Formats: sequence, structure tokens, C-alpha cells
Amino acid sequence: MIEHGAIALEWLGYATVRIEGRTGAVVYVDPGRYGVLEGYDARDGDLVLVTHDHHYDPDGIERVAREDALVVLHEDVEGERDDVDVTPEELPYIVERVREDESFVAGPLDLFTTPAYNDPDGSHTRPDDEPYHPPGTGCGYGVTIDGVTVFCPGDTDPLPYHEGMDVDVFLPPIGGHYTMDRLEAADLVGTMGPRLVVPIHYDTFPEIEADAGAFVVDVANRGVPVALETPRPGVGR
Repeated sequence: MIEHGAIALEWLGYATVRIEGRTGAVVYVDPGRYGVLEGYDARDGDLVLVTHDHHYDPDGIERVAREDALVVLHEDVEGERDDVDVTPEELPYIVERVREDESFVAGPLDLFTTPAYNDPDGSHTRPDDEPYHPPGTGCGYGVTIDGVTVFCPGDTDPLPYHEGMDVDVFLPPIGGHYTMDRLEAADLVGTMGPRLVVPIHYDTFPEIEADAGAFVVDVANRGVPVALETPRPGVGR
């Protein structure tokens, strides 16, 4: 567990993050997939955030959400993958949809969303040059808990939108292939200047293996502290 100011943060594996404020509010981002929550059954989440369809996992949500939880999903999440048997509208929780550039309040929490996508002219594309995450299919989330702003950009390349952001804790994906890699993430950290960086979305399966130690050095050379978590084991893609 990583502590920063009034929050405690855990990377549970793949893209799953748990954030708890000093006053007790608990937020999960992208819970589940690839076995990262196997054996985990906390059901303590007040707010569950889902960035895009690839990270939608009804079983994962059930493992983390309280009965009265609010589940927030990007408007493009449909849950139509072969491994999904519960659509968002069938979840037994309060469900809200968001677009990629919104600000809103959920009880004591302030939230905002950001664009999240792969550049169609960039390197994170399929063999047919289609981005793995086309524009308009997902979002990032920022959440302020007890005065600390945590930003999870989702599955995305570094975007001009990110450059002027002022956040306390930044959770970049560093696995590459489907998202920014560790070098791109380190460059973005240098532009943003967060107070703490916690990398996620790497080493769950071969395509997203990354040298986290090298990332730490790159970011430290930019004067920004990094904290690494040991994730729960995944089962592979």
C-alpha cells in the first residue's frame, strides 16, 4: 500500500487500482480481468470507475462494490465481449454514463474525465493501422479525495490534453503495445510534474511487459518520486 497525504493507494494488478481517503471513501478504477481479483472479495467500494469496454468486468465490479455503490462508465462501454454475461444496465448498482470531458461531484468526491485514445497515426495500432483504442471509446478519470487529486489516464497515448494538468498522484500505463510505453510515460511525467507517480498496466501478460526499474530511473531524473507496487498475479491474456 502506498500513502500520499490523506490517501492510501493500492495497485491490485493490470489496470485495477484501489484508493481510500482518510475519511473513509473508497474508490476503485477498472476492477478485474485476467485473474487479478481472484480471491479478492472486499465489497467496500463507494465508487467504481470504468474507463472503457476492454476493462469492463462485472465479476470484478461485484468483488469490489458495496451494495449501494455508484458505478461510473464511459458512455461507449457496452459489455458485448464474449467473456461478459452482464451488461452495465443489468448491474445491481446505481450506474451513470460519462463522456470524455466532464466534471461532476459524487458525494464528498470531486471527479473529472479526460480523453483517452491511441493516435491513429501513432505506433499503438493494429496490423490494419486501426488504433487499439480509437478516439471516443474511453476516458481517463481524475478524482479528488480529501484534498488529494489522483489521475488515471486510462488506456491512452500521451495527449496534448494531459500536458497542462495539475495532479498530485499520476497512474500512467507503462506497458506499451496498447498504451503509452515507459519512455512515453516518463516524458509525460516530465511535462506534467505530478507530486507522485505510480505506474500501472504492465507485466500482466507478455505484450505489456515493461522494465519498471528503468522507468523509476527515468522519472527520478526528472525530479519526480515514483512508488512501485507488487501486483496480484494475473493469468495472462
